[in-house]
Parts: sequence; C-alpha cells; structure tokens
Amino acid sequence: MSTNEMMEKEEIYSKVLRAGRRTYFFDVRATKAGDYYLTITESKKFTNEDGSFYYKKHKIYLYKEDFSEFNEILAEMTDYIINEKGEEVISERHQKDFKKEDQVETDSSDASSSTPDNFTDVNFEDI
Repeated sequence: MSTNEMMEKEEIYSKVLRAGRRTYFFDVRATKAGDYYLTITESKKFTNEDGSFYYKKHKIYLYKEDFSEFNEILAEMTDYIINEKGEEVISERHQKDFKKEDQVETDSSDASSSTPDNFTDVNFEDI
C-alpha cells in the first residue's frame, strides 16, 4: 500500500462520545491530496433474540468548504430545540411515567368517546 493510501485511511485526530446505546465517533482523516476532512459516525447497538448483539453505523463526511455553514445550521437547530423545549430530556425511554399529550387528553376525556379498538364497554350490572 502506498504512503498516500495509508494516509487516506489513517485517523489524524479522533474523539468519541458515548451516549447510551449510541456512540458517536468524530474522526479527522486525510484526503489523497493531503487535506483534512471530518467523518462523523453514529454507531447504535442492537440485541438479537439470542442475546448476541450487533451495531448499525451511519456515517457522514464533512469537508472544510462546508464547515462554516454546517456549524451555523447546527447551532441554529440546537438553539431552536433548547429554546422551544428546554434542556430537560422528555421521552418515553427516559421517563417511566411519560404520557404523550394525546394520551393525557384521552385519559381525561369521557371513556365513551374511545374507539372499540382500545376500549371494551363492560356493564357490571349484567354480571
């Protein structure tokens, strides 16, 4: 393998972010021409029925000419989310007593408005 091919595969600088079942890899790599670019890989762990596990990976390549706009949009989107929803994590996975807004409305509404698919009408006087 030539020096250029080795350099293309070499990771110049790396950081890892572990986040539950997900792991994010940030890797600076070199092009054949010797310039640098960034790869961001999301690796998510899944478990098979037999207890063994496997990973699904998704990768994006980010080149220097896109850094500025990428950073601007990423900052805008993350700021928007924090401004709209705050920093507290709201999800079924993280909160055992979590109820979606439509579940709360259904739970507090008249039971007779429920559909037959999710409600069985039982008259206890007939028992």
